[in-house]
Amino acid sequence: MRRCLGLLLLLAFSIATSSAWIHGSCFRLSSGSSSATSSSPSCRFSTLGFSEEIDDQAVQWELFNKHHVQGSWKGVWTSHDYIGDVIDEVVASVNLKTKDDGSVERTHTIVIGAKKSDCATCFDSMETRTFPVATYQTETFTKSSRTAAVAMVNGPTILRSGVMATELVLKHGDGRIRVNFQHAPVWEQGIEPGSCPPQGLKLFRCMISREALRTTAPTPETEAMDPPTEGNPIFFRSVPPFNWHKKWSGTSWTWGPQAGNRGWEILEMEETDAWHGITPVEQWNLRLGPLHVQCPRVITDLNVGVCRMAWLPDDETLLRVEGGIQALQPMVVDDDMMVGFEPPSLTSLRCDMMKKIGELENVPRPSRDWKIEEDEEDGDISDSESGKAPSVTMSSTKESEPTGKESEKGSARDILSL
Repeated sequence: MRRCLGLLLLLAFSIATSSAWIHGSCFRLSSGSSSATSSSPSCRFSTLGFSEEIDDQAVQWELFNKHHVQGSWKGVWTSHDYIGDVIDEVVASVNLKTKDDGSVERTHTIVIGAKKSDCATCFDSMETRTFPVATYQTETFTKSSRTAAVAMVNGPTILRSGVMATELVLKHGDGRIRVNFQHAPVWEQGIEPGSCPPQGLKLFRCMISREALRTTAPTPETEAMDPPTEGNPIFFRSVPPFNWHKKWSGTSWTWGPQAGNRGWEILEMEETDAWHGITPVEQWNLRLGPLHVQCPRVITDLNVGVCRMAWLPDDETLLRVEGGIQALQPMVVDDDMMVGFEPPSLTSLRCDMMKKIGELENVPRPSRDWKIEEDEEDGDISDSESGKAPSVTMSSTKESEPTGKESEKGSARDILSL
């Protein structure tokens, strides 16, 4: 009975915020850590009652199938370099299909060409190529992946090229965002690359895919022509920076190799934990509208790197996921001789699902409001001097207009406009 109750509590926690919380002692989670430590009375966290007898493999498999094994996730895979510039775009889909034996097959379908029909009653055609990627099974799923509520992390894994890849996924409604961080081996200045084992892993590429269970991959054009229904995310929308700085409350799922799965209620997020609203210089940051990603610039054997993603699927909802990565740990034999590196590992996982409960107090007003106030003051002065209403002039410039050469450039998005 206790086992069933614990499993039901854990699954219900991943679906929505429950009203029947089991409050315990007050704990605080340190950033990027999966363990809990005692805190001061001002702590805003409380624990949820999870049974220690829960079958971790069964829970992981259940969450994976519930939130991600839903068909073909169509999207535009956009790759960014170290300085954040777009270096490549590919129209593709991640296909997750359950096989007869209960396992889940993952394949990727890439659009490699397209033809536009001149006939108004004919259909455009796309040339695609599908190739297998992986097969997931209940017993081996947690060896390469782990879920936490609506979040999932794949890796870290070492690719054939020697690059370490870590993938974070967040799902909301019929859409999800998948971010793949890629770190490559580096050496200190003055040391010949390859002359000794790598001394660090430096980020060199970040792939971001906005994916949805829709007839076509989401783009600004497709979302404008066919807006998503309520409850489904709008990927391409403008989000003012101050929209991140609100009062947030909700639930948090944490996991660590020692602590296991734990559930928390966040009564109110503290300022020290609101990493989604800042861009620390020691971290690599990229903010794209409702999306904010962070990861270590360089990962060494001396520290645990924390990869993070925050997403505002709408102005009232905040989703966050973070995973701790440990790499370059030496593999030592009995005579203290290093023979290689241990495989990189996931040291912690955290997923936050929060709703806005109000505005922050004593926060400076946005600069645009200051500008409006200044304009109003200037207008009052001019009105009093001239006795006339201030005039507003609109100016245009040709610099923003695309040149002929720029307008001829094509991209992966052009395929979706066919």
